[in-house]
Amino acid sequence: EDAVEIRPIPDCPKEHTGDRIQIRCQAIKFEIDIEPIFATMALYDLKEKKKISENFYFDLNSEQLKNFLKPHTPHVDQSSLARSAIFSITYPSPDIYLVIKLEKVLQQGEIGDCADPYMTLRECDTAKNKDKLEKLRNQAETFCYRLGRYRMPFAWATVNIMEVISTATIDRDVTDSDSLKGGVSIDRRAQFPRRNSERYNTIDDQFCNVSAFKPATITISTIFKQVGQLILCLPGSIKLDMSPVHDTPLACLSTELIPLIPVAEKNIRPIKEVLEFPSSEVYVPHNIYRNLLYVYPQRLNFVNRLTSARNITIKMQFMSGEDPTCSLPVSAAPLPLRFTKDRFTCVPVSLKTIVRSPDFYEEVKLALPARLTERHHLLFTFYHISCQQKQNQSVSCETLIGYSWLPLVNNDRLQTGQFCLPIVLERLPVNYSLHTPEVNTPPVKWMESHKGIFNLEVQAVSSVHTQDNHLERFFTLCHALEGGAMFPLRVREEKIPENKLEHELKLSIISLSSSSLEPLVLFLHLVLDKLFTLIMQPMVIAGQTANLAQIAFESVVSIVNSLHNSQELIRDQQGRNSLLATYLYWVFRLPDPPRDIQNAGTDVRFMNINLLTFSVSASVYMMCPQHKRELEVLIIFASVVSESPAFTAGGLARSAQCSLRIQAEKVNIQLAFFLYDLLSLMDRGLLSAKSVSMPTLISMRLEFLRILCSHEHYLNLSLFFCSPASAPCLTCPSITSQSSSSCSFQEQQRILGLFELSQEFKQQHYLTGLLLTELSAALDMESEGGKVQRKAINAICSLLCSHDLDHRCNKPEVRAKGGCSFTSLWWGLSLTPPTTWTLLTQWNYRHLLACFLWVMKNADRSLIQRWTVDLPHSQLNKLLELLTICVSCFEYGVMSTQALQKSQQAKLQLEGALLRGMGARGEMMKRVGGVVSPLFELLFLSKLDGTMGHRENLRWRKDLTQWRQTNDRQDKTKAELDQEALISGNLATESNLIVLDLLETIVQAVPLAECKDSVVGGVLKVLLHSLTCNQSTTFLSHTFSTLRALVVKFGDLMFEEEAEQCADLCQKVLQYCSSPVDENRSQACATLYLIMRYSYSNNFSRVKMQVTMSLASLVGKSSDFQEEYLRRSLRTILAYAEEDSEMQNTQLPSQVDELLRNLNSILSDTVKMREFQEDPEMLMDLMYRIAKGYQTSPDLRLTWLQNMAEKHNNRKCYTESAMCLVHAAALVAEYLSMLEDHKYLPVGSVTFQNISTNVLEESAVSDDILSPDEDGVCSGRYFTESGLVGLLEQAAELFSNGCLFEAVNEVYKIILPILELLFFSLQGHKRMFGTYFRVGFYGAKFGDLDEWEFIYKEPGITHLPEISHRLENFYSQCFGEDALVMIKDSTPVDRKQLNPSKAYIQITYVEPFFDDYEMKDRLTNFEKNFNLRRFMYTTPFTKSGRPRGELNEQYKRKTILTTMHAFPYIKTRINVIQKEEFDLTPIEVAIEDMQKKTRELAVATHREQPDAKMLQMLLQGSVGATVNQGPLEVAQVFLNEIPADPKLFRHHNKLRLCFKEFIMRCGEAVEKNKHLITFDQKEYQQELKKNYNRLRENLRPMLERKIPELYKPIIRPRDSFKRLSFRKAQEENS
Repeated sequence: EDAVEIRPIPDCPKEHTGDRIQIRCQAIKFEIDIEPIFATMALYDLKEKKKISENFYFDLNSEQLKNFLKPHTPHVDQSSLARSAIFSITYPSPDIYLVIKLEKVLQQGEIGDCADPYMTLRECDTAKNKDKLEKLRNQAETFCYRLGRYRMPFAWATVNIMEVISTATIDRDVTDSDSLKGGVSIDRRAQFPRRNSERYNTIDDQFCNVSAFKPATITISTIFKQVGQLILCLPGSIKLDMSPVHDTPLACLSTELIPLIPVAEKNIRPIKEVLEFPSSEVYVPHNIYRNLLYVYPQRLNFVNRLTSARNITIKMQFMSGEDPTCSLPVSAAPLPLRFTKDRFTCVPVSLKTIVRSPDFYEEVKLALPARLTERHHLLFTFYHISCQQKQNQSVSCETLIGYSWLPLVNNDRLQTGQFCLPIVLERLPVNYSLHTPEVNTPPVKWMESHKGIFNLEVQAVSSVHTQDNHLERFFTLCHALEGGAMFPLRVREEKIPENKLEHELKLSIISLSSSSLEPLVLFLHLVLDKLFTLIMQPMVIAGQTANLAQIAFESVVSIVNSLHNSQELIRDQQGRNSLLATYLYWVFRLPDPPRDIQNAGTDVRFMNINLLTFSVSASVYMMCPQHKRELEVLIIFASVVSESPAFTAGGLARSAQCSLRIQAEKVNIQLAFFLYDLLSLMDRGLLSAKSVSMPTLISMRLEFLRILCSHEHYLNLSLFFCSPASAPCLTCPSITSQSSSSCSFQEQQRILGLFELSQEFKQQHYLTGLLLTELSAALDMESEGGKVQRKAINAICSLLCSHDLDHRCNKPEVRAKGGCSFTSLWWGLSLTPPTTWTLLTQWNYRHLLACFLWVMKNADRSLIQRWTVDLPHSQLNKLLELLTICVSCFEYGVMSTQALQKSQQAKLQLEGALLRGMGARGEMMKRVGGVVSPLFELLFLSKLDGTMGHRENLRWRKDLTQWRQTNDRQDKTKAELDQEALISGNLATESNLIVLDLLETIVQAVPLAECKDSVVGGVLKVLLHSLTCNQSTTFLSHTFSTLRALVVKFGDLMFEEEAEQCADLCQKVLQYCSSPVDENRSQACATLYLIMRYSYSNNFSRVKMQVTMSLASLVGKSSDFQEEYLRRSLRTILAYAEEDSEMQNTQLPSQVDELLRNLNSILSDTVKMREFQEDPEMLMDLMYRIAKGYQTSPDLRLTWLQNMAEKHNNRKCYTESAMCLVHAAALVAEYLSMLEDHKYLPVGSVTFQNISTNVLEESAVSDDILSPDEDGVCSGRYFTESGLVGLLEQAAELFSNGCLFEAVNEVYKIILPILELLFFSLQGHKRMFGTYFRVGFYGAKFGDLDEWEFIYKEPGITHLPEISHRLENFYSQCFGEDALVMIKDSTPVDRKQLNPSKAYIQITYVEPFFDDYEMKDRLTNFEKNFNLRRFMYTTPFTKSGRPRGELNEQYKRKTILTTMHAFPYIKTRINVIQKEEFDLTPIEVAIEDMQKKTRELAVATHREQPDAKMLQMLLQGSVGATVNQGPLEVAQVFLNEIPADPKLFRHHNKLRLCFKEFIMRCGEAVEKNKHLITFDQKEYQQELKKNYNRLRENLRPMLERKIPELYKPIIRPRDSFKRLSFRKAQEENS
C-alpha cells in the first residue's frame, strides 16, 4: 500500500504498446527447393474477425535463388533483410492467430500444376528425379527473369499464438499442437477450439500472461494450398521462434523504418516493429509523429465485360501531381527495397476458366507528407500479364486494361474508408486529379458505363489528421484565428467570412463534447492546449477582442467531466483520471502572452489566471445549474489542476518576476472566494450528520494528515513551533551525579510529559500530536482495525523515513529535535492492549517497532536518561518487554537459499563484511561519530527492490520515491542473494545496536531508580534474549562489553537476586566460548572470567555449579558444539586467572584451575561420545556412566538424564526416554522431600516404585551426602514443584507415544495431588468465613457455666464490640445491669479478686492456630477455615510485669485453646477442653511484627481496587520519619550487631531476610501510591519517596552484613570431579 501523501508520478507520455512478442522465422522448407518463395505474416483476431497488425514481409531464400531476381533488384536495402518482427497485442484473446502467407513468382500453367511438383517429388530421390528437378529450376529461372516483378499466391499456414504461450508456460517446445494441425481456414470454425470448451477455457485462463512466457520454438509441419473448393496439404515445415520482449533489442527499426535506440554498431540483421491495429479502442493520446496510410485493393468486378484478361495485376502509385515524375515512394515489399515508385499487387491465378471477379489481399503502406494538397492522389493502373511470350508479342508482358484514381484530400480533409471506383479505358484526362472519378468528364470512355467496379479500402494511422468532424472543424477555425488562413475560410462545403469566425468558433468549442471518445483522447493534448490558450489569451478578430475565455473554460470542464466519468479510462490510486494527470504533469504549460501585451507587465496575464481559478465555480454553476454533479466536477478539476506547477502560487510568482506580495495577496483572495463558491454549491445534505463507521473516519483523518505532513516544509514548521520549554536540554549535567536527584517536581513532570500524548504536547506539536492520536485510536481497535492500523503505522513510518533521508536532518541537534517531537509514540505503545499486539500483522508489527527504535535512536540521550529515572516501575518493565520484542522482531534470519543455506563460511563472510563496512551501508557499523545509515532505508531495502540509485534529496524527488514491491522470485542470482543477506544483516545490527544503546542509558539511570534490583534483572533479561538470537560480531562485542559493565557495577544484585538468569548467562557465555569466530570467543572468555572474579567473594560456588551444568547441557544437546575452540577458551581463562595480579593472594586461581579441570573432564567425555556417535548403544552406555559419576551432584545428574532422554527421543525410543525423565523426577522428589514435607508431594523415589523399581537408584542422594541448604546446589528451575510436574508430564507423553498407557496412569497418580492443590490455590475470589471469640464465664450466677470457656463462631466481619454488646445486653436482662461486669483485658482471671455477687464475662478475639507441619497441608483459604479445633490469642508482657516496654525487653505470650469438637459443627459454641501457653523472645516478636507488616503492604499494594487511604496509612507507619519503635529502630536494635549467642544466629538471619522483603514491598507501595494520589498530594508523595530512600540507605549496611558461620561452600571438593567418567572396574572397587 503506497503512501497517500506521495502521489504517484503519472507515466511519461509515450507511444502505446501492448504486450510485445518477437517472432523470428528460422526456416521455410519444402521437399524440393527450386524457386524463390516470399513470405508474409500478420496477426488476426478470429473472434473480432479483424486483422490486428500490419504485414511483415521476410525473405528466407538462398543466395542462389535470390540471383534469379537480380534483373529486378539492382540493389538490396538493409531493412529488407529482417527476419524477426516485434508484434504488439493490446487485448490478448485465445482467438489470436498468426497467419503466414507464401507467394511465388508468377508462372505459366494451372494452379494445380504449380503445386504438383511439391507434392510428388522428393529431394532425397536425387538420382531418380534429378532431371525433373533441373528442368523445374530452369523453368523457374526463366519465369523469374521475365516475370520477376509479379507474384502469385502459393500456400498458407496458421498458428494459435495464445495456445503457444499457454503451452510455453510449462516450459516445453511446441510441435504440431492441435491448433496447428486443425486449422483449415479462418472462416471454418469447427476445427478451432470452441468457446465454453475445456480446451478453450484453459487458454482463456492463461492468455493474460503474454509478457511472461518462456521462449518457445514452433514447428509448423502442415502447410495448406487451396485449389477451388479443394484443400491440399503440401509437405514441408515452417520453424518459428517466439519470445516476450521487455526492452528494445539492438538494430530495431520502427514501423516507419526509423532506427531505434540502442543502435547496433555493426551491420547486423535488423528487427522490425510491426504496427498494431488494436481489436478495440485504445485510449492513449498521440505522443509521437505518425502519418501512415494503408491501402487495401479488394475486388475487380469484370463479370459483365467480355475480355480475355486472365492474369490481372494492379499497379499503385502515390502521386503529388499528374506528371509521371511526381510519383512518391510507397513500400516496396516483398522486393528487397525500402521504397519504390510503384507497387504491383499479387496476381490472382485463374483455373481453366477465366476469372471474372478477381480478389486481392494486398496491403500497401504509404508515408503521408505532413501537408497534403489537392493534387495528392492514388493512381491505379490495371494490367493483364502474359505468362508466355508469343511470337508476335513485344518484349513487354503487360497489357493495359485501364486506370482509376482516388484524391486523398476532399475539402481539406483526408479521405478514408470504403470506395468503389470506376475505371477509365482510355488515356487519363487533363487535371483528372482535381476531381473524383465519380465525376463523368466527357469525352472520357469508361468501363461498364461509368459504374463502380473497383473496390478498395483506405485506412489512416495519423497523428496529423483527426478523422473526426468536430475536431477537424475546431482545429481549422483555431488555425484561422492564429492567422494561418485567408478569408473567406472554407470548412468542408461551407465558406466562413471573418466577421462570423467568433460565432462559428464558439459553436465548434461547444461541439467538442460531441466528439467520439477515441479521437478526443487521441488529440486530447492539442485540444486542451488550444482551449487553455483561448482562456488565457485575449483573441482579436476583425479588430475586436473576442470573449472566448468563459465558453472555452466550460468546454474544458465538460471534457474533464466526460473523461472522469468514462468507464473505459483508467484512474490512479487517488481516483484521478490518468490522462488528465499525465497531461498536467508532463504536457501542460502556461501559454505565452501575445507580443503586443508582453511589455504591458503581468497584470493582464495575472488577471486571466485569476479568472481561470475564480471562474471554476461560477462558470460551472452557470453552465449546469440543474445538474447535481457540479461539486464533483469542481473537485475533479481542482485536484488535477493542483498537480500542475503552472497553477501553483509559487509558479505564478516565479513567472511574474515582480510585485510578489501583491500577487500573493490576489491569489489568497481568489482562493478564498473559490472555497466560498464551493461551499455555496455544496449539497446541504452533506452538512447533515451521517453515520460513518469509526474505521472509515480514522482512515479519512489519517489520509488528510499524511498529505499535510508530507510537505517538505513540515520539518521547518515542526522545529519552528517547538517552544524552548519543550525542546530537549542538550547541556543537561551527568545523570550519575548525586545532585541530579534534587530536580524540581515540575521539571520531572515536564520530562514525563514529553513522552505522553498530553494536551501540552499536542499544542507544541500540533500535526504530530494529531497523527499520534489517530495511531493510538487505530491500535485500540481490535475487530476492524487491520487496514486502519496499517494505514496509521504507514503514516508514521513514512514521515520518519522522510526525516531520515532529509539532508537537513544530518545535524545531530536537528535530529534530536525531530526525535523529541515523536517521543510520545512510546505512550501509544505502552497503552496498546496485549490482544492488539497479537492481531497486528507482521508488516504492522515490524514497522511500528521500527518507528519506536528511530525515535529512541534520534532523541537526546540526556533526555531519555532523565525520563527513565522518573519512569514508573511498571512502565519501565513495559519498556524492557518492548525492547525484548524488538530484538526478536529484527533478528537476522539466515537465508534459506542455495547460496546461504546453513553455511558457516557465508556467515563468517557476512560478519567480516559488517566489520569492514563493506558496501554503502558500512558506515552504519560505527557507533560513535557521524550520522549512521538510515534505519528506514534498511527496513525498506530488506523487503523492497533496492534499485534506487542516489540518496540525495530522495524524499522530495518524486521520480525516486516510487517504491516498487519485489517479486518473490525463486531464481535469484548469487549476487542478489548476497545483497539481500548483507541488507538483512545490516538491518538486524542497526536495530539491535539501538536497543543496546537504550539499555545502557537505562543502566546509567539505575543508581537513581527506585527499584534497582528489578531494573537490573530486566536489563539482564533483554541482554540474554539478544544472545539467544542470531547476531553479528559487531553487536556481540558491544553486548559483552555491556554485560561486563553490569557485572562490575551490580555484581551482588545479579548473583544474589537473579540466580536463574545468572545460570542462563553462564550458559550463553560458555556457548560463545566455543564459537569459531575469534572475536566472539575472546569477548566471551573475558566476560566469563569477569563473572568468576566478581562472584568470588560471596557466590563463586554457585557460579562454578552453573558453569559446570551449562557445559554438561551444551555437550549433551548441541549438535554443532566446537570442542577445540572451547578448549582454547578454557586455556585463555586460566591465563587470565594466573596473570591477574590483584587476585594472586586469594584462592581464586586455584579455584578456577579446579573448575577448568572439571570442565576438561567433561570435554574428554565429549570426545569419547563423538567416537561412538554412530553406535547408539555404546553412546548411551557412555552417557549412563557419566550420569552415574554425578550421583552426588543432583544438578549435573539431572542434566545428563535429560540429555539421555533427548537422545532416546531422537531415535524414537520413547519408553527409554520416558524412563530417563522418571529418574530425573525421582531425583527432584528426593530433594523436595528433604527440604519440606508435604502430603501432596511424592515421598522421594519410593513413590515411583509402581512405575519402575529401578527408580530406587535415585534414593542414594541422602542427607549425609547432600545438604539442601547448601547454596548453589539444586538451585535450577527443575528443583521446584512446577519443575517436577513438568518432568512428569513429559514422561507421560513419552509413555503414551510408546503405547505404555498403564504407566501413564501411574505417572498421573503422582501429578494429580499437586495439580489439585494448584487448582484450589487459583480460586482467587474472596470468601467471608466466620469470626471466632473466646468467651469466659465467671461467677455463681452462671450456675453450671461458672469458670467455663467457650469458642463462639460469629458471622464474617464481626467486631469485638458487637459480640460484647450482644452478650452484655442479654445477660444484663437476666441478672441486671449492676450485677454484670465485662472484663476488658485478656489477662488470666483471679477468682480471689472477683465479687461473688456479680457475674463476669471475659471476651477475647482469637484466630485459628496451626502448627508448621499443619500449614503444609492447609494452603487454601478453605483449608485454613475448615476443621478448626485450635485457636490462639496473644498477650504482650515484660519481665518487670508491665504489659509494654522497650523493644529489647518486649515479650509476647501465645495462648493456644483446643475445643472439644471441630468447627464448623452442629452448633456455633464449643467448649474449650485444653489450654497451653508459650512465650516469644523480643527478637521473635520483632520477626513476627515485620512479617505482618510485610504481608499487609503486599495485600494493600496488589489489590485489584487499591484503597489509597489504607495504603498511605500503612506507608506512614512503615517509612514515616516520626514513627516510634518503627522498622528502622527495630533494625538498629536487633541487626546493628551480630549477636554473641550462637543460638540467635538463625533468628538474626531470619529477621534480616524479613527486612529485605519489607523494603522491597515498601518500594512497590510507594510506586503504587504515585499513581493513586491527586494533584494536591504531589509534595506528600515526594516526602514519602524521600523517606523511603533514606530508610533504604540506612538499612543497607545492616542487610548486607551476613553471619559467616551460616554459609558453607557450595561445592565441596569431591573425587568425582577429578576422575574421568571412563573408569575401570578395578579402580572403582579400589
